[in-house]
Amino acid sequence: MLRLLVGDPASRVEINSLKLIVAALVIHTIGPQTVLLLPGFVQGLVEYVGFTDRQAGFIASAELVGMTCATIAMMFMVARVNWRHVFALSLLLLIVGNIATIFITDFHAYCVTRFVTGIGGGFIVSLSYTVFGLTAKSDRNFGLGIFFVLVYAAAIYPLMPSIFDSFGMPGLLIFFALFAVIGLPFVRIMPISGEEYRETDKDAISLDWNRKGMALAAMLIYFTANFAVWTYLFRMGIRAGITEQEVANSLSFSQFLGMAGAFTAAILGARFGRSLMLTIGIFGTAIPLFFLFGTPVAAVYLIIVSAYQYAWNMTHPYLLAAMASFDPTGKMVVYATAMQFIGVSTGPALAAFLVTEDSYRAVLLLGIVLLMVSLVLVLPAVITQARLAKSLLTANKAPMADSDLAGNPG
Repeated sequence: MLRLLVGDPASRVEINSLKLIVAALVIHTIGPQTVLLLPGFVQGLVEYVGFTDRQAGFIASAELVGMTCATIAMMFMVARVNWRHVFALSLLLLIVGNIATIFITDFHAYCVTRFVTGIGGGFIVSLSYTVFGLTAKSDRNFGLGIFFVLVYAAAIYPLMPSIFDSFGMPGLLIFFALFAVIGLPFVRIMPISGEEYRETDKDAISLDWNRKGMALAAMLIYFTANFAVWTYLFRMGIRAGITEQEVANSLSFSQFLGMAGAFTAAILGARFGRSLMLTIGIFGTAIPLFFLFGTPVAAVYLIIVSAYQYAWNMTHPYLLAAMASFDPTGKMVVYATAMQFIGVSTGPALAAFLVTEDSYRAVLLLGIVLLMVSLVLVLPAVITQARLAKSLLTANKAPMADSDLAGNPG
């Protein structure tokens, strides 16, 4: 069966062909389904399976830990495995894992099953990013990858209440499995292997490990904060008295603001300096959370989650760009991606320890505090890199000026 899915092992594909880009975009969108729909997934676990808020947080964290482990493992496996085999086996794991989950009600068995399912998603995300990075227009294709996962989330969120009402949690799990089935025919279009080509920031400066370590810690903490809040964002709306459909619609609409945030970063780039944009972005991510301490009406909840999504998705590209500028070899981006996934998996578990039956205040407070800590940790490295890059640029221009003076004495 595996040979049937991967096609001729001797076949080669054009890495920049349209069909390969389409295949990569489809498969990439399948990998992080649970992450994209995490608030709705947690809502289903509580309302339609019967788990407590705390148990739902741990289940979500188990799946994200599985994704994290796969992402880290792929750093060492990428040059040693047949990529089509990995894509095919990962999609099969998503299909089997989601179907198997339908028949499980025990909390611990649920955690184990979702952990294993998460491994499949993690391999897909990691290897898809590698494929995007090999293409000639990698920036565009990374942008398309982000765009389509946000479009997917925006399209599915409004449907989730209907899916739950008609089929319960099994309906969502079957949907996840069927979407993974759609990805199988695209596996044979993907490359079998490839070399890594990294375009590093032309202003990249090799910083000392004290500052780089603080920056990596900031990456971990930033995503821990966001996924602690993101996990329970649907439940926060329900607790405020907003209907399930209104919450789903708000989260769907917020995805479009997330797209706008990512486009803002793409358009502005480093024109105003990364330190300023990171400060605006991280404060912009934290401030909307203050308004969730009360009981917002549906319209206010829509504004809150939209502002939050905009700032989050604007900040993320600046964090990655900053990491690339701290090391000319490009290794910091690899380390930062690992920190991101560790934060993604840690956030829900940490929030699960803090959530109570009648309040999410501790989760919100955790998110706000950690966001501010991430800003304090990343700014020294960003400011130092900018100062050193400016000094280097000035030093490089100075000899040219002297030569011009020598050649033009009068």
